[in-house]
Amino acid sequence: MVSIRLVPAAGLLAGLAVVPPAAAVEPPPPSLAKQAAATAVDAHRGELIHLADTIWEYAETALREHRSAALLADYAESQGFAVDRGVAGLPTAFVAEYGSGRPVIAILGEYDALPGLSQEPVPEKSPRVEGAPGHGCGHNLFGAASLGAAVAVKERIAAGELAGTVRFYGTPAEESVGGKLYMVREGLFDDVDVVLAWHPDSEIRADTESSQALVDFVVEFRGKAAHAAYDPWNGRSALDGAELFLHALNLMREHVRPTVRMHYVILDGGQVPNVVPERARVWCWMRDSKHDSVDRLLERAREMVAGAAMAAGVEGELRVQSGDYEMLPSFAGARLLQENLTWLGPIEYTAEEQEFARAIQRATGVEEKGLDGSVQPFVENPGEPDGGSTDVADVSWVVPTLHLSVTTAPDDAPWHAWPVVAAGGMSIGHKGMLYAARALAAAAVDLFERPELRQAIRAEFEEKTAGTEYRSYIAPGPPPLPAE
Repeated sequence: MVSIRLVPAAGLLAGLAVVPPAAAVEPPPPSLAKQAAATAVDAHRGELIHLADTIWEYAETALREHRSAALLADYAESQGFAVDRGVAGLPTAFVAEYGSGRPVIAILGEYDALPGLSQEPVPEKSPRVEGAPGHGCGHNLFGAASLGAAVAVKERIAAGELAGTVRFYGTPAEESVGGKLYMVREGLFDDVDVVLAWHPDSEIRADTESSQALVDFVVEFRGKAAHAAYDPWNGRSALDGAELFLHALNLMREHVRPTVRMHYVILDGGQVPNVVPERARVWCWMRDSKHDSVDRLLERAREMVAGAAMAAGVEGELRVQSGDYEMLPSFAGARLLQENLTWLGPIEYTAEEQEFARAIQRATGVEEKGLDGSVQPFVENPGEPDGGSTDVADVSWVVPTLHLSVTTAPDDAPWHAWPVVAAGGMSIGHKGMLYAARALAAAAVDLFERPELRQAIRAEFEEKTAGTEYRSYIAPGPPPLPAE
């Protein structure tokens, strides 16, 4: 049974002590439209849980989310949205829209799973299907909650209480190629005033922390095959080139900023030992807290590829596949989110849900703290990002983007792992999903009703992006669709 407690409007004041002094202004009481939007999420509770659970069962990986995308798009159409499917050359991307004119408030949704994380909704590791995918980042909840918020706002527009346009963006492949990158390139966000997004987490907060910028590239070396015993001098080993490159890359770790992360896998190093490999491939990711630093790392990597190829007597090529900018936080927007999170109050859990969480924590060897459903204080100076990258960040460089996190899994349990899949397939995930839908819907109503908020958010965005030209890491041409 899902039970999310709404705090009276006066409860908003209790949270203002943690907001920076410049923002410590009493917010207006919730409008009737905001209250109705929050209530509408409860009215659609069963439908939203069905969406989340069905996508959890589908567990489709990046750019293969055909059933998941269709499920959400069909539901949007059933609720009166006009749906444009297969946008930006992505068969599993779509845009659902209701209303007309300005403002245009967008809400992002994701629904891709991760490979190899199949899991039953139980608090110990127990794959449903060994080796199959699972929602180890909670994206089954992400898409359902965001669409639920869009539906709640749509109903207020239909009732004549709000004027403007609400859009839901169904965005695939966040975990790999980054569907939003192609949607940005296609200009699908060009007329949007403000974007709202959220992500499953182990706590509830208005996000002011950035993310890591990332570049994703493949290095390929091409040599000459020969018999490894009979005449190896007639060969040139592509694997030698790859090993020299990786050695140089690992030596570079001593001479980069502490915020830099570099990781790789060897895709191809030859087929059998007694043939000098004529082809070798390495897949690399480089990250840092700013994209200009990532650009410099990439240039150093290009030089290492050239040097390794020369030393091994082979050809080398570095090909950028994708990448993300760092998140551009909106502090004016985050304060708005904080108002609404404080108004909603904490998520309350049953004793059984807390025991489920503690059992996961026992199974993964972390402190048995259970679930944290409280609203975290507003953080004015978040410092360097903890780690991780997202294509939401690229959206944030072309349109102001407000982001929040909501508890859907136990604290300290590993992410991108079975505990998140388990919690996301039962009531813990459901509660977080419904809470996120309420929070997004409430913030969206504020953005429709309070033009001064939109103006403040836009002014901050213009100041932060002044003099910066956004240039996506993706190569020209269509998205790299998988073979079906």
